Amino acid sequence: MTRPTSTPEPNSAFWQSPVADVLKQMGARQEGLNNGEVAARLQQFGPNLIHGERKRAVILQFLTKFRNPLVIILLVASALSALTGDVASFFIIGAIVLMSVSLDFVQEYRAGQAADRLRQSVAVRAKVLRDGKPNDILIAELVPGDVVILSAGDLIPCDGRVLEAKDFFVNQALLTGEPYPVEKAALDLPPNTEILSAGNTVLMGTSVISGSAKVLMCRTGQGTALGEIADTLLAKTPPTAFEAGIHQFGILIMRMTILLVLFVLLINAFYHRPWLESFLFAVALAVGLTPELLPMVVSVTLARGAMRMSTSKVIVKRLGSIINLGSMDVFCTDKTGTLTEAKIKLERHLDPDGHSSQHVLELAYLNSYFETGVKSPLDDAILEHKEIDVSAWHKIDEVSFDFERRRISVLLDNAATRLLIVKGAPEDILRLSINYGLEGDPEEHLLDATARARINAQFEALSAEGFRVLGIASKRVGMDHPHAVVGDEAEMMFLGFAAFLDPAKESAKVALAGLAADQIQVKVITGDNELVTQHLCAQLGLAVTGVLTGADIQRLDDSALAIRVEQANLFCRVAPAQKNRVILALKRRGHTVGYLGDGINDAPSLHSADVGISVASAVDVAKAAADMILLEQDLGVLHAGVLEGRRTFSNIMKYIMMGTSSNFGNMFSMAGASLFLPFLPMLPVQILLNNLLYDVSELPIPLDRVDDDYLSHPRHWDMSYIRNFMLMLGPVSSIFDFLTFYVMLTVFRANEDLFHTGWFIESMATQVLVIFIIRTRKSPFKSQPHPWLIASSLIAVIAAVLLPYTPAGRYLGFVAPPPLFFLVLSGMLVLYLFAAERMKQWFFRRFAID
Repeated sequence: MTRPTSTPEPNSAFWQSPVADVLKQMGARQEGLNNGEVAARLQQFGPNLIHGERKRAVILQFLTKFRNPLVIILLVASALSALTGDVASFFIIGAIVLMSVSLDFVQEYRAGQAADRLRQSVAVRAKVLRDGKPNDILIAELVPGDVVILSAGDLIPCDGRVLEAKDFFVNQALLTGEPYPVEKAALDLPPNTEILSAGNTVLMGTSVISGSAKVLMCRTGQGTALGEIADTLLAKTPPTAFEAGIHQFGILIMRMTILLVLFVLLINAFYHRPWLESFLFAVALAVGLTPELLPMVVSVTLARGAMRMSTSKVIVKRLGSIINLGSMDVFCTDKTGTLTEAKIKLERHLDPDGHSSQHVLELAYLNSYFETGVKSPLDDAILEHKEIDVSAWHKIDEVSFDFERRRISVLLDNAATRLLIVKGAPEDILRLSINYGLEGDPEEHLLDATARARINAQFEALSAEGFRVLGIASKRVGMDHPHAVVGDEAEMMFLGFAAFLDPAKESAKVALAGLAADQIQVKVITGDNELVTQHLCAQLGLAVTGVLTGADIQRLDDSALAIRVEQANLFCRVAPAQKNRVILALKRRGHTVGYLGDGINDAPSLHSADVGISVASAVDVAKAAADMILLEQDLGVLHAGVLEGRRTFSNIMKYIMMGTSSNFGNMFSMAGASLFLPFLPMLPVQILLNNLLYDVSELPIPLDRVDDDYLSHPRHWDMSYIRNFMLMLGPVSSIFDFLTFYVMLTVFRANEDLFHTGWFIESMATQVLVIFIIRTRKSPFKSQPHPWLIASSLIAVIAAVLLPYTPAGRYLGFVAPPPLFFLVLSGMLVLYLFAAERMKQWFFRRFAID
């Protein structure tokens, strides 16, 4: 099929051709595409997404619900019923299956749509030229031929050709494994150059470290280098403890289902009962035992949790992270903006003797003004001093900031001087200097041991007062010095300090107390020194239990670090790789770790943490790596999110505990009854109807209230706890089921239809009303359920009671029970609920995991 000429194919080797040729072949212009061209290309090339991110059509999503093996068995069984002449069973079973699947799909689809809308609100965007004007566009909506503007901190959204660049450095480690930034420029290359080594090309999924550029998008989505290897390069995120637990739970239920079904089939074969009826009964039994609403309950509960968290200004990108947030017992964070107001002000600019220095301010301003990397809050504070005149200075080059060097250098000149100005960590700047200068003194002074000690004492005194400090140094070079390189940062003249204050955030003090009360350890990981950090912690009331510096971490192997991270809660002067080591060490100790980061080099730590958290103002790289985005950089917002995570976990666990106890008890009773009853204890259609009504009663569980004491500490998945609960509470249900069998057979002399009716009503009443026992650890009278849960439960029980009196009930094989039956049923219900409550309280005392 011939492609329209208005939307040409991207050049297969666009990095090897001259820029003019690439623009012509792409049908693109330096000022970008217009909206009509974009729409046509989006239709042709599809969204700018790599493999695995496209969504299936709604009808396909619905049909996948029928892939459940039990649903398939039921549909086959209903078809067999029709073939053997039992058309009524065919329609009834088919209708029940359709209703159950539709209910599951609608709830899950609506929840998913709501969650998607939240994710879109914080989706990564790119600045794109459209008709010559810059627009912020979702990355998925970009097309070949677009011209994108990139700057430090941006994710690169395509494979593209650099049209313009200024000190443009890119991290390509995702594709090449090379950890060091690579400079990109607008240049032509030899014909045989490989794309990964092309200095004029940027690749999707990599990130901008410093500088800026204008890039022509040549390949998008699956056509990119990343898209071609996405299956092998982008490893699937390992399952969380909760996801692994749900899988274990499914295996447990599957094994029990197979055992019970085989047992029932064996017994019915022994009694020579009709094979089709026995088969349908066994399948219905399997359906009754399986918590088939679990996927829907998990999806809806997580989506509801995400919606509630959004009202607390926390946007959830990955729903599963809600559970991890609720389970989090260690929270790692930087200081700026989280523990402080992020209203940094340059309070002092001092020479090495501690006197105010206008020269230090001027050099700091020139460095911040001409640097092209991501401007830090310290840079912003320096640039508030707009009285500094930069018009005489011209930038030659720069050595971008990195977290290993902890400094940035710019090479400038004016008519008379070419000067390297360096700004960074004071201890490093001082180490690289050989002399120092004083305000108003033109002479250079030797930086001997005595002077170093005096200057270092000045630095420590500022730090102890809570100042964040930068060292400022300079170096004169020849007017023919062409470039700035790391090696130039030596033999400098130390000129003084820029000292900043960032006041402690008042709300952080309250939030830290709340996190501590809810048994979450807070660990501060920062590039600042320990004196500044300890001063801040004292202001916030955060007790310091131990301090580790980056140098300490460097000396420790992983085993030793895993021990030290338990005691320490301040990690100072750390590099990004060391942050990651701290988080991994905490995870090895069995902690569920959260990490809050917003910088370019926070991405590895955000990935490593059990729950990565960023903020709306963070760079694209950090937001893309995070599981959650805080719309306000406030620990109070995070604390609210933690409590919501615990509520979400609680409501999912309620469904699991209810399903495992009551379902197991009832299905065990059915299997046991098959041993001595001359007929099936309940017809297959009746079991399915019972299961459907029970599912309806549990639909509001995602909305249910959670007791305050449940929110007081982190919760973790425990499979043995669930299994023990099932084995303790399930038999209580079975005892009263067998009591019902006895009463029906001896007191009421029930025939088959009356027996089915009596047990259907008793089964529905017990398993629905016990919800109010199981949903809380307290007395059910001291914990108020959600009104919708009360309403749905009562509707299910009332429907079960009234059904035998309707034509539909008679069609399903029910008969009207005698009035005395309801009196007996009421007494049995009271006894059952009392016994269930006592067993629950004993269980929580015996198997408490708090």
